[in-house]
Amino acid sequence: MKIVITGGGGFLGNQLARQLIKRGELTSTTGQVEKIDQILLFDTHHSNASKIGLEEQPLIRWVTGDISDRKQVFSLIDRDDISVFHLASMVSGECEEHFDDALSINLDGQRHLLEACRARTTTPRIVFTSSIAAFGGDSMPDRVTDDTKRTPLTTYGMTKVFGELLINDYSRKGYIDGRTARLPTIIIRPGKPNTAASSFASGVFREPLAGQTCELPVDRSQLMPVLGYRDVIDSFIALHEAKTDLLGDDRAYGLPSIQHSVAEMIENLEEAAASRNITLGSIVDTPDATIRAIVATWPTATDGSRALKIGVPHPSTLVQIIDTYIDDFM
Repeated sequence: MKIVITGGGGFLGNQLARQLIKRGELTSTTGQVEKIDQILLFDTHHSNASKIGLEEQPLIRWVTGDISDRKQVFSLIDRDDISVFHLASMVSGECEEHFDDALSINLDGQRHLLEACRARTTTPRIVFTSSIAAFGGDSMPDRVTDDTKRTPLTTYGMTKVFGELLINDYSRKGYIDGRTARLPTIIIRPGKPNTAASSFASGVFREPLAGQTCELPVDRSQLMPVLGYRDVIDSFIALHEAKTDLLGDDRAYGLPSIQHSVAEMIENLEEAAASRNITLGSIVDTPDATIRAIVATWPTATDGSRALKIGVPHPSTLVQIIDTYIDDFM
């Protein structure tokens, strides 16, 4: 079977590809476990760093392009024995600045992908990545569940809500077998900061561990639901493998997370660094009103109990996440 990962040039897409290579097989459109014979990584850009260790993998194919290009998207979905992990998206900060591009990429791009899958003679499985930015508003509780009303207060969150609804309706119609993973903030991402409003949540670990200064845009008392990158990849695969008859009519599953304040993140970082004799770079409080305003619209905790019931793993502790990052990327 063939696997397509949109956003495959990004960190999570890259890590997912590596895990799928190790696994070697997934449940295909037949309902049977089949061998993976191709993993296509589709993105606007593929860095040389993301290809390290994958160059000699015969399963891997890199394709560069634009998900808002309908013709190109259809060319990716060229087999009936296919599954898709749809990770491609403009991130929160970009969406606020470039509204029309957000609609073109996050909405039109997803529709092209769904229509391409609909055109196959089988019912492809699609795992779509949504976000806790789907929630917001005055009535939002501190801890959100899959039953919490979606009232996003950002363009990014709005596109994710539409994405969840599209996955549900295309699944209801029998065009696809969709599953949505609603993500909390994912840590710790290596590399350079991006334009996501949540980028600081990785930067507060990453830059100090590299001996660099981290400029912290939010208050240290800010509470956040976070999840380690290994847990996210395992959750993507668990959602893909979940039996269809267990999913129900709402295919959107909020992933479980752990809640910590930024101050607690820093405290755990300092303890981990001391235990490994790592000298940390400094963390400088640099308030950013725009980022603070965006983050303030998000929930501070998630209830992932519904996802746990269908096989999504329990989240790692913050100490485990820090140790894993040091072992994997330092």
